[in-house]
Amino acid sequence: DSEGGLYVCLNTFLGFGREHIERHYRKTGQCVYVHLKRHVIEKVPGASGGALPKRRNPKLFLDLETSSDLNSDDFEYEDEAKLVIFPDHYEISLPNIEELPALVTIACDALLSAKSPYRKQEPDSWEEELQASKHAKTLVQLDNGVRIPPSGWKCSKCDLRENLWLNLTDGSVLCGKWFFDGSGGNGHAMEHYKETGYPLAVKLGTITPDGADVYSFDEEEPVLDPHIAKHLAHFGIDMLQMQVTENGLRDNDIKPRVSEWEVIQEAGVKLKPMYGPGYTGMKNLGNSCYLNAVMQAIFSIPEFQRAYVGNLPRIFDYSPLDPTQDFNTQMAKLGHGLLSGQYSKPPMKSELIEQVMKEEHKPQHNGISPRMFKAFISKGHPEFSSNRQQDAQEFFLHLINLVERNPVGSENPSDVFRFLVEERTQCCQSRKVRYTERVDYIMQLPVAMEAATNKDELIAYELKRREAEAARRPLPELVRAKIPFSACLQAFSEPSNVEDFWSSALQAKSAGVKTSRFASFPEYLVVQIKKFTFGLDWIPKKLDVSIDMPDFLDISHLRARGLQPGEEELPDIAPPIVIPDDPKALDIDESSVMQLAEMGFPLEACRKAVYYTGNLGAEVAFNWIIAHMEEPDFAEPLAIPAFGEVASSGAAAFGAVGLDNQPPEEMVAIIISMGFQRNVAIQALKATNNNLERALEWIFSHPDPEEESDPALDTMDMENNANANILAETGSEGPRIKDGPGRYELFGFISHMGTSTMSGHYVCHLRKEGRWVIYNDVRVCASERPPKDLGYIYFYHRIPS
Repeated sequence: DSEGGLYVCLNTFLGFGREHIERHYRKTGQCVYVHLKRHVIEKVPGASGGALPKRRNPKLFLDLETSSDLNSDDFEYEDEAKLVIFPDHYEISLPNIEELPALVTIACDALLSAKSPYRKQEPDSWEEELQASKHAKTLVQLDNGVRIPPSGWKCSKCDLRENLWLNLTDGSVLCGKWFFDGSGGNGHAMEHYKETGYPLAVKLGTITPDGADVYSFDEEEPVLDPHIAKHLAHFGIDMLQMQVTENGLRDNDIKPRVSEWEVIQEAGVKLKPMYGPGYTGMKNLGNSCYLNAVMQAIFSIPEFQRAYVGNLPRIFDYSPLDPTQDFNTQMAKLGHGLLSGQYSKPPMKSELIEQVMKEEHKPQHNGISPRMFKAFISKGHPEFSSNRQQDAQEFFLHLINLVERNPVGSENPSDVFRFLVEERTQCCQSRKVRYTERVDYIMQLPVAMEAATNKDELIAYELKRREAEAARRPLPELVRAKIPFSACLQAFSEPSNVEDFWSSALQAKSAGVKTSRFASFPEYLVVQIKKFTFGLDWIPKKLDVSIDMPDFLDISHLRARGLQPGEEELPDIAPPIVIPDDPKALDIDESSVMQLAEMGFPLEACRKAVYYTGNLGAEVAFNWIIAHMEEPDFAEPLAIPAFGEVASSGAAAFGAVGLDNQPPEEMVAIIISMGFQRNVAIQALKATNNNLERALEWIFSHPDPEEESDPALDTMDMENNANANILAETGSEGPRIKDGPGRYELFGFISHMGTSTMSGHYVCHLRKEGRWVIYNDVRVCASERPPKDLGYIYFYHRIPS
C-alpha cells in the first residue's frame, strides 16, 4: 500500500491497505474508516557518540506483525489517526469533537483504545529499568559447604548444560525454562523454588565484574541484587575473576559439542544469516517453536505456495468481513510473510558501520510474529490454545485437518501428503484374514533399539555414568545409540500383535497379528521417528538415538498386494458393546491405553476411550477418540459417572461412530428445523463426525449434496479409517490420492531437543537452492552441519520416474 498504515472499518476489523479497503467499500457500501499510521522516529548516532537530530521514517503500523525490535532505545514513535470517508477519501484528523457526530466520536474512541488481536494474546510488556529485589538485603544463605566451580556446570536434575541458574540460598544448580531467545531448559529451577521457597537465582555464564543476571521467583521478574558480590562469594565465586562465556567454559577447556541441544542448533559454529524470499524467520511467542518449524516446512512445498500465496489476491478479495476468523486468509497472510522477502532484509551498510563502532555487531533478524495465525488455528483446541510446548507431529495433523475443512480453489494442497494404508489382520487360531484400507498422512517408524550397532559402547557409558553420579564427578562424554535406518524400516514392515483382538470367525477374543503396507504412495512422504514412549512410571520419555536417515529412500517393496489366493476372509461381524452393571468395577486395560498414547493422543483421553468402549481393545477405542477429539474436555481426566449414567454416557458416546454410524436423532432434528432435508442433515453429520457446527458449514459449502450413501459402506469406512477426523468429504469415489513410484529424496526435517514433547525446543532444516538452511525461530542461517541423524519428522518428495 503506497499510503501505508492500517485501515479499520467502524463496523468490522480489516487489516489491509488502501487498495483492499476500496474494494471492501465497493463490495459492502460501508464508507467510514479509521486510518492508523505509526511513524517511527529513528535516532541517528553522531561521530562523537551523541545523537544527531532525529529523522522520521514512516512504517506500517502493525505491518504483518513484524518482530523487529521497535521497543529498543533506537526508536521513538508518533502515532497518527484519521477518519477517512469514501469514495472521496475525505480525511478528518483524530481526535475531533467539533465536526463529528457524538456516535462517530464514541466509535472512534472505542476503536483507538481497543487491543489488537495480537495484544489480546498476552498482556502488554514494556522494557523497564530493573528494580532491586526486596529479598536482596535480607537473603538467608545456607552454610552447607557448597562450592561452585568456574566451569563445567550441569543441572542437578537432568543432563542440560545450558540456561543454568544458581540458587543463591542453597547453591543448587538447576535449568530454567525455554525462552524465545534461544536458551532453554526443563523448568527445574522453578520447581525447586516451589518446593523450597528460596527466591533468588543468578544465571551462570552471565557473571562478570560488573554484575550478573538475577531473577526473583517470588517477584516473577528480573531484578537487581545490590549484594550480588557477597552472595556469590558465599559459594566460592569471585566476581572479579569472571567473564561472560557460554556455560562457563574457557577457550582451553572447550569440549566437542555432543549434547542434543548443541548439535541440532549447530552451536559453536558461526552460521551465515540468510535473507530474502523464503528465508524469513518466525518469532517464538512462548513455546510456539513447534508451530514455527511445521509452518516453515509446509510453505516450502510448491502446492501450498500456489494454493495460498499464489491465490492471495483472490483470497483477500473474497475474505469475510472479519478476516481474523478465516483460515484461508490467515494462511495466505502467513505464507506471504514467509515467501515475499519483505520481512527478511540484510542490514544496510550504515547500520553495519554503527554496530562495528559500538563493537556489538550481531546479525539482523527481521521475521514475522504469527500471533493472529496462532490465535485462530488454536482456537478451541485444549492444547494448542495454551502456552505450553506441544508435539509438532500432532500439530501437523491438526493443520491438515483445518486445510481439509477449509478448501481453497479446486486443488487441495493437503492431497500431496495423503496416502492409503492396507492393513492385513489375521486371526492366529482360525487363520482367516481381513483386509482394510485407511487414510494416513504420516509414516510412523519405530526405533529398533535392539539393532544398535554400538551396544558395547552404550553398556560401558551407562556404567561410567552411574559411577560418576554416585561419586558426584563430571559425567562422561555422551554416547548415543546408533540405529541403522534399515532396521527401523524392517520393524515397520514386520507383523505386530493385536492386543485384545476380537475374532469375528470365533466371535470371541483371540490372538491376532497385523501387517501394514502402502496401498498408494504420496507425492510428499512425511516420516516420523517414534522417539517418544512411556516409562514404567507412565512418564513420557524420549529415546536419544542417532539414525542414519538416507537422502534417497526407496520403499517400493512396501507396496500392498491385496487378498492373496488361498486366503479366507473373516466374517463381517462387529463385536458387541458390553457395559458393566457397576461402572467402577471395570478395570481399564492399560496395554490398550499405551498403544493409543504412543500414537500421540493425551493419556487421559486414551483412558476414557478404553473405558467407554468396554475394554474391547485399541482399535475400537480409536474410533471413540476420533469422534471426540474436538470436545473441550477431550484431554480432561476420566470422571467415573454415577451408577445408572454410564449406559447413556458410554453407549451414546460410542454410538456416535459405532456400529450403525447413524447420527443422533436430536442433531438431525435441529438441522431439519432450519429448513434442510433429512437426507442432507444425515449426510452432513456423517461427513463431520456428528459435529453440529461443522455439519452446518458442510451444508453451506455443498449446495448440491449427493444422494444418501449406503450406511453399511459408511460403517466400514468409519471403522477402518485411522484418520477419519481429517478426511474431507470425498463422495463415492473415495479419498483423493496422488499415487506414484515409491522413490523419494529428503528435502527437510524437524528436530526436537528435550526429554519430552511437552518441553524443549523444535528446529527446522530445509534444503533450498542446493544447500541446507536452518530455521531456528527468528534466526535463519546457512547450515554447516545439518544433523540429519537426530531428526524427529522428515519430509521427502517423490523423485519423478
